[in-house]
Amino acid sequence: MGDHLKARGTSSRRFPQAPESVAEARRFVRAALGDAAPDLVDTAQLLVSELVTNAVLHARTEVEVAARVDGGTVRVRVRDRRPDRGLVPHGCPPYAGSGQGLPLVAKLSSRRGVETDADGKTVWFELRPGGPSRHPGDWEPVVAPSGPGATVTLLDVPAALYTAAQQHRHALLREVALAVHTGHDPGVPPEDLAVALDMSQLITAAVTAALRRQPSEQAIRSLPLTVPPDAEPSVQTLRAVLDLAEESAREERLLTLPALPRQRLFHQWLFDQVVGQLAGALPTAWTVVPGDPGTSPSELVAWDAGQVRASTVPTLAADERNLIIAANGPAADMLGWHADDLVGRPLTTLVPEHLRRRHIAAFTSLLLSGQPRILGRSVPLPALHRDGRLVPVRLFIQPQETADGRTVFVAQLAPRAAVSGSSAHPPGRVRSTAQREPERPPVPVAGAPGRDADRSALERLSLLADTAAALSNAPNLNEGLEQVGRILTQRLADWCAVDLFTENAQVERMSIAHRSSRGPWPEEYEGRLPPVSDAARGPLARALRGAGPLLLTEPLSPSQVASPLDAHYLGLFRTMGADSAVVAPLRARRQIIGALTVARRGRDMPFTEEDLPLIHDLVRSLALGVDNLRLYQETRNIAERLQRSLLPRLPEVGHLRLAARYAASSATAQVGGDWYDSFVLPDGHTALVIGDVTGHNLDAAIAMSQLRSMLRGIAMDRQEPPETVLRRLDLANHSLYRESTATCIYALVKGPEDGPWELVHSSAGHLPPLLIHPDGRTRYLEDGAGLLLGVEPGMIRPHGRNAVPAHSTVLLYTDGLIERRAEHLDDAMERLRRHASALALEPLEVLCDELLIGLGTDSDDDIAVLAVRPVPPR
Repeated sequence: MGDHLKARGTSSRRFPQAPESVAEARRFVRAALGDAAPDLVDTAQLLVSELVTNAVLHARTEVEVAARVDGGTVRVRVRDRRPDRGLVPHGCPPYAGSGQGLPLVAKLSSRRGVETDADGKTVWFELRPGGPSRHPGDWEPVVAPSGPGATVTLLDVPAALYTAAQQHRHALLREVALAVHTGHDPGVPPEDLAVALDMSQLITAAVTAALRRQPSEQAIRSLPLTVPPDAEPSVQTLRAVLDLAEESAREERLLTLPALPRQRLFHQWLFDQVVGQLAGALPTAWTVVPGDPGTSPSELVAWDAGQVRASTVPTLAADERNLIIAANGPAADMLGWHADDLVGRPLTTLVPEHLRRRHIAAFTSLLLSGQPRILGRSVPLPALHRDGRLVPVRLFIQPQETADGRTVFVAQLAPRAAVSGSSAHPPGRVRSTAQREPERPPVPVAGAPGRDADRSALERLSLLADTAAALSNAPNLNEGLEQVGRILTQRLADWCAVDLFTENAQVERMSIAHRSSRGPWPEEYEGRLPPVSDAARGPLARALRGAGPLLLTEPLSPSQVASPLDAHYLGLFRTMGADSAVVAPLRARRQIIGALTVARRGRDMPFTEEDLPLIHDLVRSLALGVDNLRLYQETRNIAERLQRSLLPRLPEVGHLRLAARYAASSATAQVGGDWYDSFVLPDGHTALVIGDVTGHNLDAAIAMSQLRSMLRGIAMDRQEPPETVLRRLDLANHSLYRESTATCIYALVKGPEDGPWELVHSSAGHLPPLLIHPDGRTRYLEDGAGLLLGVEPGMIRPHGRNAVPAHSTVLLYTDGLIERRAEHLDDAMERLRRHASALALEPLEVLCDELLIGLGTDSDDDIAVLAVRPVPPR
């Protein structure tokens, strides 16, 4: 196992560049330090293992290990033959699979260092009885690669995502290297692996050096990297090796999981930037790179449990173990829990039993394959209430990274009839936003002495227009106020806050934004504020009563504190820092709905009396936008309740299984014209109805409600064949809505309890029912098709008659389930056929939910699904 040398009490041995050398080096050190204290020998063995592993993987030369005991102190040296491959100590969390060697040496040794000469590099450490003495806590700052280099600039690098991607890259390359050394073939040529390892270390060294030159608290940074000007072929080799390693990981041929989508996209962007800029291209910021759902680069906010707790949207977060790690009050209330009771429970606690196997399979598939199914998409499905009932929701899941590189899955739950916001960050009651720009004085947009009057007026108008547009274009109030906060802290103030009255006359801090990268800000200044009592006399209390805009040119004094609200406002100013501020009331429809605070730090450019007209115009526009968004939300809530009231309860029929689902559009209004119905006629036949009134608004919902009621009345009155019922319905509808059109299927399931059964139906322009046999065979029932309602009310309509075997399923559905823009209808129907065939033996609840999950994600139309299955008595 190499030469064994011993001189002046020092034993040394050379080991080849092979994985077996790690174990041999451990045994050598134990033998060489036989007289030392046992705990020092154990520690020396551990540290030598890490250092020899580093040499085997990265230096890839023979390794010489020397060890001796001197007066009870253990001294160990590990030398390789790569003086050009410097140490790259970078922080790694305890769970990371690589990068632990140098941090362990730094933490456990009494002294350590590195020596480099023309022939090699030596890492040494000392261990003393009694444990490590006090010494600097880390290695010397890493030095970027020396020699001729080119500068590559990475714009808007999210630190948490970079950490996660780097850890995964190192783990993949380590596993590939071990596989090659042990004779397994991962499909990577050894010479390519050597180039990939070197380039990976070079990139890590360059990024680590750049990060150490910047404040560590910044979550998003722009980094200048020094790389060799001829690095392009090596980067392409690293890219190819990682692609092969990812494929091996997905096929479970490596002891590591594949990367999640955002990590893969980030590496693609990183390599593209290096290659492109070396060829003369300009930098492209990570924040503008397009991505598929679940990979969007714009999701820059690192994981923060406080955002979940502060959110007014029902929000949960789970970790990679599928355990709930955070939940807020709205989510807990929706599902019948207390938020603290949910933390630590498996996510399956909230998954209906019939979907748990599917959830576990999908979550496991995500980790094992790296391929998402529902990340970044709005998915309609049921959640499980604590009392056992099902709660229809739309689920929107986005991954986020913790500061140390782990992945957290943040899920928003919206009531099924509500529009699920597709925000990249969980919208919260408080949008605490830090800007990426370095701290600098805000640009004065009005009243600044010495500025050109025309330019000042233009900037003033631009500020008012942009804040108004931010609210008018926002999908919800939280998103709109977040955008307003960003604009104001870029162009007017160092920080700002918006406080609004709630329905019960309490005050909520709906938004707080700040220019500084410092933080996070204390949570006690977010969310619900103390009441506006009669004793309150501070600036915020006065503004909430209608006074202002109030100019504050001196820091708030404790003498101004007369109530908890005043004390809260004083604490906010002291925490955020403010040398001047303006607080102004927000008025809408002759009422005070809240207050805006804008503040500046420093004496160079304080707020003055000349700023008050601008802020007066600003709060007038802001109040109008807030009021409009609130009215819109109230309208949507009314529409949601209306839609829910229109959904029928399915009948209980002994020999039939029935299930139905309704999901509002994830992109349009919450109320529309899709509906389903089922009822038992006096003659014992079971009626099935599905329909779609043209439009996605309240008028469509009203027309749909009247159509449904008329159809029930007509069907119950004479119990006529389906084609006659539809003809009479068309005539009646024509008298009410001459310009309205709708599609509809009216069907009867006929047959005794023990069968046989048949489906008799007539279709008014609707998509055909799908018959799903227990063995997976499917067939569209295209007979009985006629014109849609509202075209020719008096025409004779056809009917279809089809046998329905026991345990077969008849599926009725609206076009929102399958139709997509720019896709041929035949392709859409074939996709439905495939999905339904795979679910032929599943319970109807599972079938309906799986169809919504698999086909209804992000549908821009409403969806209604009705399924029936005859089951003979046992």
